[in-house]
Amino acid sequence: MLLYNVTVIIEEAAAEEWLQWMLEIHIPEVMATGKFVSNRLLKVLDSPNEGKTYCTQYVAETAEDYADYQQNYAPALQADLQRKFENRFVAFRTLMEFVA
Repeated sequence: MLLYNVTVIIEEAAAEEWLQWMLEIHIPEVMATGKFVSNRLLKVLDSPNEGKTYCTQYVAETAEDYADYQQNYAPALQADLQRKFENRFVAFRTLMEFVA
């Protein structure tokens, strides 16, 4: 099992709009791809960054599911985020494997 983590640092002024968009539109669209079995959205409480920091985590059962998501779905979904919140966020993505 793999954990795909997307950390977003969003400007304070855009944070509420981003959070609503994530919950109502983006996360449901990602889950509708069928490539992840679960997800969660977390707020980082001790971030040293300006703005608000959130982590969205998705669990994929196989490396093939994750690779298919990255190849066939991620580019369009990430472009939507970029268009909607252009110049108001920074994002970085991490792929992790469950060990225990």
